[in-house]
Amino acid sequence: MKTLVAYFSATGTTARAAKTLASKLGCDVYEIKPAVPYTDADLNWMDKQSRSTLEMKDKTSRPAIIKDELDLSAYDRILLGYPVWWYTAPTIINTFLETYDFSGKEIVLWATSGGSGLGRAKIDLKASTDASVVDGMILNSDRQIDTFVQEIK
Repeated sequence: MKTLVAYFSATGTTARAAKTLASKLGCDVYEIKPAVPYTDADLNWMDKQSRSTLEMKDKTSRPAIIKDELDLSAYDRILLGYPVWWYTAPTIINTFLETYDFSGKEIVLWATSGGSGLGRAKIDLKASTDASVVDGMILNSDRQIDTFVQEIK
């Protein structure tokens, strides 16, 4: 099964986990890049007017991404990673799922988090794709990544 690790990272934490995961699996890695990068002020969850707070309040929000020539035809499975925001995936992940064709693919969710689990991400993301979407794990440590690798091999 040909696998791609795709991820969005606002602060670098999820990027580190994605690169470690891809290295351990020996697979390709792809970064989901926002058209407008997030600043520290944008990520201030305590500010009710911060960019991330406003995006997460509006479930129809679709932050723009840099669209490039990502060819998914070679992959059967996408390991899709993101930081948990407000108990779910950031809406930029919906943008990614709605931008590319995931028909016939399996998407396995994984995330980094300061304290919560995957939450409602599977439900929130399923509406944006016709692919099979399944819950994976929180990957905050090398040990968790090793466990995840063993489970998906």
